Amino acid sequence: MNTKRFDKSKLPSRHVTEGASKAPHRSYLYAMGLTEEEIHRPLVGVATCWNEAAPCNIALMRQAQAVKRGVNEAGGTPREFCTITVTDGIAMGHQGMKSSLVSRDVIADSVELTIRGHSYDALVGLAGCDKSLPGMMMAMLRLNVPSVFMYGGSILPGRYKGKDITVADLFEGVGQYAAGKMSEDELHDMECVACPGAGACGGQFTANTMACVSEAIGLALPLSSGAPAPYESRDEYADASGKAVMALVAENIRPRDIVTRKALENAATVVAATGGSTNAGLHLPAMAHEIGIDFDLMAVAEIFKRTPYLADLKPGGQYVAKDMYEAGGVPVLLRTLLDGGYLHGDCLTVTGKTLAENLEGVSWNAEQVVMRPYDNPLSPTGGVVGLKGNLAPDGAIVKVAGMERLDFTGPARCFDCEEDAYAAVEKDNFREGDVIVIRYEGPKGGPGMREMLATTAALYGKGMGDKVALITDGRFSGATRGFCIGHVGPEAADGGPIGLLQDGDIISIDAAAGTISVELSEKELQNRKQEWRPRTNDYGSGALWKFAQGVGPACNGAVTHPGGQGEVHCYADI
Repeated sequence: MNTKRFDKSKLPSRHVTEGASKAPHRSYLYAMGLTEEEIHRPLVGVATCWNEAAPCNIALMRQAQAVKRGVNEAGGTPREFCTITVTDGIAMGHQGMKSSLVSRDVIADSVELTIRGHSYDALVGLAGCDKSLPGMMMAMLRLNVPSVFMYGGSILPGRYKGKDITVADLFEGVGQYAAGKMSEDELHDMECVACPGAGACGGQFTANTMACVSEAIGLALPLSSGAPAPYESRDEYADASGKAVMALVAENIRPRDIVTRKALENAATVVAATGGSTNAGLHLPAMAHEIGIDFDLMAVAEIFKRTPYLADLKPGGQYVAKDMYEAGGVPVLLRTLLDGGYLHGDCLTVTGKTLAENLEGVSWNAEQVVMRPYDNPLSPTGGVVGLKGNLAPDGAIVKVAGMERLDFTGPARCFDCEEDAYAAVEKDNFREGDVIVIRYEGPKGGPGMREMLATTAALYGKGMGDKVALITDGRFSGATRGFCIGHVGPEAADGGPIGLLQDGDIISIDAAAGTISVELSEKELQNRKQEWRPRTNDYGSGALWKFAQGVGPACNGAVTHPGGQGEVHCYADI
């Protein structure tokens, strides 16, 4: 490829590679073996969340090498770097989970700082575990240099007693063991086979949900989110992503040309159609915030409400990401959604074509059983629902995919942290029909807005998953199933109604109507609010303290800076 078509006078890297005054800067690049020609090409950041913390991330470095090959062949000079991840499966159920959501913003911040500090011209971002996907895409939107996102791929399903399993089955196995329904040997046998190799959790949990988002929103190449991590075809998508970002540099197509209000609506549509993670209700507003678009939790929920539920995926359904890929992947799902009028086909994507143009060669696969056509859905409305009422004036969210019962009324059983709730579940210190309340676990109050998979999985393991409801100002894992309402806002730490509840208060939830309320008068709530006092937590310094000082409400994405609306200049225009 002829590198002369790239005009360095308009690219950020001119600040470190062009002119006599940049001789000291160039000396660093020569020291790393770059040639003069390579130095004067566009510099492309290749960012990964590689680490040895969990299988979600261990294939990313391999795929990054393929991205670098594609960048180089297309006339760019790749510069690889890593950022952090916190893997929810390991952080779950203890204090480590407070670090998870915080890591999303640290990922975005660290990628931003690396690109800014070294004046890179473009970005290919590879991510594997839950928060790293939105974190990487947030950085792309914030920087606005030509960017391509690529998912590292899902794990293959484990096999136990002749059935496909995921790590979510293992969390529920812990509850079965505690209830005497599974022996210690059986639990050990399951843990040894649940995760057979590299890749993120295989169900439609947060990682796969946000991977589907990356294609629907236009930041990833078609079908790139589907292949499991061990498949060698992932390297072909990585190579193509490297080439694609150079085409974007040549055409000056940037993330904010791609991610518009309509593209965000497309992303929310795919979340609902796949019965995806409730965490998308947190991450889509945060992504929108980066570019100054108002797209809060209830705006996302409006899209959910009008979208049919089409993909029969775990945890509410039967299949895993590998099955969806083999059935045709996200493009087949997008095809039927577009045919049904549920998508904006005119949105630009990283291919340089519109979403509709990308789908021109895609036809519905009537032979597969993982996805339904738009006119024969699993249910007429999406697998995720927004709720509002006097208990959640700012909104809340619940995943209803696979649920038969959509309403629940019962007395509150209140806990001020997840550990206390989990201990009560372990000791059967609750009753059928209770609404378990876990509060002071919000973005500020936790701090960090923990997920509650350990508690919800323990309930299912005890056979009580559909006999109680659970509400929290924290979050739920994408692997959570059952009547579990998260993101209740305002959070308890801000004096929200969830912090005013007392044991025995009657709570009513109606997912069909989209309501959540407590049978208390406004006067009684006000009286309790006057008696309420803020609580302190154990984090008086460090990253969690810093996060708590600046974090906003969950309904707006739990963001930590003013975003696009506060922007004075955009990095890509320096």
